[in-house]
Amino acid sequence: MGIKKIVFCFFILFSLRLEAQKKFSTEQGNVSFISNAELELIKASSPQLKGIIDISTNQFAFTIVVQTFRGFNSELQREHFNEKYLESETYPRVSFTGKIIEQVDFQTDGTYEVRAKGDLEIHGEKQTRIIKSRISINNGILSIQSDFHVPLADHNISIPRIVNQKIATEIEVSVNASMKLQ
Repeated sequence: MGIKKIVFCFFILFSLRLEAQKKFSTEQGNVSFISNAELELIKASSPQLKGIIDISTNQFAFTIVVQTFRGFNSELQREHFNEKYLESETYPRVSFTGKIIEQVDFQTDGTYEVRAKGDLEIHGEKQTRIIKSRISINNGILSIQSDFHVPLADHNISIPRIVNQKIATEIEVSVNASMKLQ
């Protein structure tokens, strides 16, 4: 094999490696929620948020399996969450896909306030949302922190009158994730 072919192969492999490193990903982000109703406070979380950000296009995709949430005030409450409200057998995942509006220099350490615009799909209902987030980059690790509210009515989740004082109509959601270059 000639030197030109070796250099060419090296260039191709190097280019492919650079292309592969244009995405940050996580398999263990944390999502927590709070339902702060008149008669009851319900908290649950899951450390199984999966996501990817393509830094060349600012596009992202995040997903979490509904049945991975733990916490709640009782196991029966968790069952009702999965069976009656989120119907996790029919709608097993929650997802948020879209694009970061602001331009971010993902190669430079710092903290950035950004807006993520995309489709939030819960209970089979997609709603276009703009969610404010804080992105911190430090030594090649990207951290995301975001707090936002989700009105249940936006996602066709109804609360029976008998428990309407125990379940909030708007849920507080918090997302924290550390992402690494792929």
